[in-house]
Amino acid sequence: MASSVKLGSKPDAFRRQGQAWFCTTGLPSDVTVEVGDMSFHLHKFPLLSKSAFLERLIEETSHQEECVIRLNDIPGGAMSFELVARFCYGVKIDLSSENVVYLRCASEYLQMTEEIAEDNLIAQSEIFLNQVVIRSWKDSLKALETCEDLLPHAEDLQIVKRCIESLASKATTDPNLFGWPIREHGIMQSPGGSVLWNGISTGARPRNFSSNWWYEDASLLCFPMYKRLISTMESRGIRPEIIAGSLTYYAKKYLPGLNRRHSMGAVPLTATLSEVEQKNLLEEIDRLLPVQKGLASTRVLLGLLRTAMILKASSTCIANLEKRIGMQLDHATLEDLLLPNFSYTMETLYNVECVQRILDHFLAMDQANGGASPCLDDVMASPSLAPITTVAKLIDGYLAEIAPDINLKLPKFQALASAVPEYARPLDDGLYRAIDIYLKAHSWLSEAEREQLCRLMDCQKLSLEACTHAAQNERLPLRVVVQVLFFEQLQLRTSIAGCLLVSDNLEGSRPLRSGIATSGEAGGWATAVRENQVLKVGMDNMRMRLLELEKECSNMRQEIQKLGRGKSSGWTSRVPKKFNLKLKSQMCSAQEGSVSEQQKSMSAKLDKLQAKATCVECSGLSSLRWSFPMFECSENEIVYLRMRV
Repeated sequence: MASSVKLGSKPDAFRRQGQAWFCTTGLPSDVTVEVGDMSFHLHKFPLLSKSAFLERLIEETSHQEECVIRLNDIPGGAMSFELVARFCYGVKIDLSSENVVYLRCASEYLQMTEEIAEDNLIAQSEIFLNQVVIRSWKDSLKALETCEDLLPHAEDLQIVKRCIESLASKATTDPNLFGWPIREHGIMQSPGGSVLWNGISTGARPRNFSSNWWYEDASLLCFPMYKRLISTMESRGIRPEIIAGSLTYYAKKYLPGLNRRHSMGAVPLTATLSEVEQKNLLEEIDRLLPVQKGLASTRVLLGLLRTAMILKASSTCIANLEKRIGMQLDHATLEDLLLPNFSYTMETLYNVECVQRILDHFLAMDQANGGASPCLDDVMASPSLAPITTVAKLIDGYLAEIAPDINLKLPKFQALASAVPEYARPLDDGLYRAIDIYLKAHSWLSEAEREQLCRLMDCQKLSLEACTHAAQNERLPLRVVVQVLFFEQLQLRTSIAGCLLVSDNLEGSRPLRSGIATSGEAGGWATAVRENQVLKVGMDNMRMRLLELEKECSNMRQEIQKLGRGKSSGWTSRVPKKFNLKLKSQMCSAQEGSVSEQQKSMSAKLDKLQAKATCVECSGLSSLRWSFPMFECSENEIVYLRMRV
């Protein structure tokens, strides 16, 4: 509840009849004051004893039979003069933040100075303004609201300036330090702390407030007053993100277009503005928004841009919003980026040109910040490249959404897709999906146009899943399908070679460009490295087992030679040309001749031992075959694999 001071001590002696006020003092009225369509039937002496202006007017009409004074220019109109008349008669009135500006402006107009009477209305209202209203947040706010109806009088008396400076100083200071009574937030909590209020310990403490505690209160002001408040806060050094938050809150409250698509916070909608007023408000908010990146959310900026297009805001406003969005495009979502086309031509369903301009702003900023064209390894590893890879993924998703539009021309689609740098896409799966959707929706494209469209993607940067899909895709040109099949086989060969040639220090190794990727993300290489580690451990175990078997075979061969009968046969082994064929076991046998029963028994034992060694070897190679089912090795590669084992 607002603070107030009582003036006067007499009981109420005024009554209203229709459009006329009468003073019931028992004496007949000798002066009529007309303010607008309201008439006040009063007495000369109480009025001229307080107001020099009324005294002069009464003297000028003294020669007339009936004294009638017209005050059509008095600030606040009939409401202000009613309060002034009550003050002149000494009737009780409550001086509050709701009426003090009316009384101060009216008293100045009527020249109610101390020279006319002691403790006159000018002095009384000034004291209340300076000692009560200006010291309180809620009273200053309410007084500033009433100033909207009293311009330029309130401006001339510096009331607007004083209220704004009071609000700005309080908004830029933590309210917890002083426990200001704030509108709807000023409830004190006790016990649990102590707050000094005018030097007195109250034994209570205010609630903890965030930096946005004043947003709702400030949004009650008309925009000219609000704009001056924001400008004063900026001059006092308030943080830009707080200013941006307040402007966002104000925009949500008075621009219904921001709340139609998204629930953007619990902001009470006060949509009483016409379309022209909303357009002017949006352009003003755009001029007031700080230019730093990230102060306003990308969703809010895209909402402002969408509303600006609907309200047909100026091209400067739209261009500024596009630049702001381009600065932080990596924080946008696909849903927000789908801006409808509000042009009269309705050439396409979505505003592709606008998204193209936003992307150009982002890429220009990225280059200005030192962006380059790094190799794929750097794209995967460098966190500084995360924004542009995020934008590339966003644009690929956007292309997939707009691809079904039959009115979307091929040059527009190509221009947007090719605008993303090649290094920003670790994998081209998203781009392939968008191209496939476009080909499906535009089945009338010629073979040359299809090939031109497919040149946007790099077949070497497709994952195994995408390669499998593309190899069976009838919409793709035959040349592209052949390339996909070729690079698919090359990718498999490179992958298995990487598995076999991985060094002992896997942490220091670098991933191959077309390494295994199971998810279309750069993290697929980490999965491949882990699989290589498991495979290496298995191969090491297999190598140890083979060494043990060879040692056992050597010992048995020495025992046979000691018998002196027969000549032991050499060991032979053979590896099949393809992994998907069973490896035939190679026998370790003795030469044909005269052999005793003991030699036959020993030969059979050797046969079993060699078969066991062959099975172990086959098992290790089969694990590789299981990991890469479409891979085929040449005979030289098999020999190399056996040498590695």
